[in-house]
Amino acid sequence: MLVKAGGALIDNMAILFVIGVGVGMSEDHDGTGGLAALASWLMITSLLSPAVVTTLMPSIAENQQTTLAFSKIANPFIGILSGIIGSTCYNKFKSTQLPDWLSFFSGKRCVTIIAGVVAIITSVILLFVWPVLFGGLVSLGKGIAGMGALGAGIYAFLNRLLIPTGLHHALNNVFWFDTIGLGDLSHFWAGDTSADVSWSLGMYMSGFFPCMMFGIPGAALAMIQTAKSNRRKVAIGLVASAAISAFVCGVTEPFEFGFMFLAPGLYVIYALLYGIFTFVTTLVGFRAGFSFSAGATDLFFSAALPAAQKTYLIIPLGIAAFIVFYVVFRFAITKFDLKTPGREDDDDMEAEKSVVLANNNYTQVASIILEGLGGKENVKSLENCITRLRLEIKDQSAVDEKKIKSAGIAGVIRPGKNSIQVIVGTKVQFVADEMKKMLK
Repeated sequence: MLVKAGGALIDNMAILFVIGVGVGMSEDHDGTGGLAALASWLMITSLLSPAVVTTLMPSIAENQQTTLAFSKIANPFIGILSGIIGSTCYNKFKSTQLPDWLSFFSGKRCVTIIAGVVAIITSVILLFVWPVLFGGLVSLGKGIAGMGALGAGIYAFLNRLLIPTGLHHALNNVFWFDTIGLGDLSHFWAGDTSADVSWSLGMYMSGFFPCMMFGIPGAALAMIQTAKSNRRKVAIGLVASAAISAFVCGVTEPFEFGFMFLAPGLYVIYALLYGIFTFVTTLVGFRAGFSFSAGATDLFFSAALPAAQKTYLIIPLGIAAFIVFYVVFRFAITKFDLKTPGREDDDDMEAEKSVVLANNNYTQVASIILEGLGGKENVKSLENCITRLRLEIKDQSAVDEKKIKSAGIAGVIRPGKNSIQVIVGTKVQFVADEMKKMLK
């Protein structure tokens, strides 16, 4: 029952992306954005189904790879695209005022209509673009899959390396889901074994377990021990909780964003370690899978699945990962004097000592972050994901990153002209709730 319950989600991951992105990226998380996203998804997947495209362009039926491309159109990548269409249409057209004779379709009612029109235009573009994109993904997937354990290591390296850009999701669709015929994750949780597929099932997931469960805690210990003595408590508050999150549920962003921009060279080494350990775990035969991420929770549940193999090896692999991550991080931090958490310049000392997120005073944390953002008058919108506050602001120059970081948060990212992301960690919901009260 647990396997089938999990499979119900994994098998419909694309639709979860549709609604999740549609609602999550809509201002105020309004369900209208999710509805518009679902309408876009239904239109795109219907218009680009093999039956329709071969009717529009009979020559497609003669090309096996192109036909295969459109048979795989209902995938998470298209789900994310549909979610973006729905949420974007909501954000831009939710307050549209139409002439009186069309007033019934004004406001939120017009969002889904416009999303449908955009979906049709998108379908026309994808009619020509998707086969090319699909072909590129197939070539990438086959190229890496043909390399065996080395290919799995290359994939893991690229997966971590692309985290700062978010493009790792596109890469994951190639290997974890059945976008091009692989589907390491979906086949694993469907109860299949390596005999049912053309690769060693679980090889594109297994290597993440020793790295996330044990490697990150080892790296976190190195950061704590190399932190300045007067900032060690701050470092513990930042990286210890992040290490626990990584071990239990495989949430790694609080740890990664805590140092990737402070020490980008170290982050490349971090990604390389993932590649090495994935290569090793593939060779030794350790096989485990995840439905969320490579934490202890997923390891426990996946161990009972038919594709799971030699899960007891997580102990020696984990010990090795802890030691290697610890030694590499400690050497790099001290050798190159990297500004990892707790090693920042002294002029930030008093501000950083003012509050540590681990004290659970979410009102104080929210107040400091809001002040660093330039006050509530500078905030246009606020939402959050599992680890970050995502804000749209009016004036970037009014943002004081030092003040924001004094709340003990892991980092600040500026992905766009008017966008700010504050890396808080798994307690982000509590901070977001308090900040929303202040904004009201």
